[in-house]
Amino acid sequence: MNETENRETKAKFWLKRIGVLGFLFFLIKGLLWVGVAVFAGKALFD
Repeated sequence: MNETENRETKAKFWLKRIGVLGFLFFLIKGLLWVGVAVFAGKALFD
C-alpha cells in the first residue's frame, strides 16, 4: 500500500465518520424540536 492509497483510505474513513455523526446530530436535534413542539402544544391547549 503506497502513500496515496493510505491517504485515500484515511479520507474515506473520516468522511464516513463525519457523515454518521452529522446524521445523528440532526436526528437528535430534530427529535428534540418535536419534543419542544409537543410540550408547547400541551402547555397551550391544556
